[in-house]
Amino acid sequence: MNPTWADSRRAFDDAAGWFTRTAASVGERWDAPGLGEWDVRALVGHTSRSLLTVETYLARPAATVEVPSAPEYFRAVSAAAAAAGVAQRGRDAGRDLGPDPASAVAALAARVLALVEGCGGDELVTTFAGGMRLADYLPTRTFELVVHTADLAAALGVAPDVPASAARQALHLVTELAVAAGAAGPLLLAATGRPGLAPGFSVL
Repeated sequence: MNPTWADSRRAFDDAAGWFTRTAASVGERWDAPGLGEWDVRALVGHTSRSLLTVETYLARPAATVEVPSAPEYFRAVSAAAAAAGVAQRGRDAGRDLGPDPASAVAALAARVLALVEGCGGDELVTTFAGGMRLADYLPTRTFELVVHTADLAAALGVAPDVPASAARQALHLVTELAVAAGAAGPLLLAATGRPGLAPGFSVL
């Protein structure tokens, strides 16, 4: 069952809160290894774009819906996600957080959450993939916040305690993507203790 707007708002809010708290725990480790070629600062910068794009896209109304769902969004951007520009945008976003990245993340989250609170979900926004309803786009941002905050937790050596509301929405999206990609079988086997997934397995 698709989430309601209230469910999506709660999940996004909780995911943003978890990201903000985890970023606040970095301390002096901003130059430590983060994910792949990113250090912690770049990983936090990339993750912060999950908030920033909501603000940016709300300021760019769309005329029509071109991407009808969150899974369709990820299918539309899958090729771009592997491009080299993504890594550089993460580094740039980390740099743009300035001398106090944790405070910058907290301020950004507060601003964006207040903005979303005033929305009804039917707003049409111009995303990277095309026009979408905000209610369909927001779960993609929750998913990104959840996955990359889990990456950040791993980099910091702390447990990835995903808030339940955000976890449910992220896992719902994983399920939809796995089914559409014909990858439900391997995922179910791995999730129930059978032999592990192949190297590089992804539903994206």
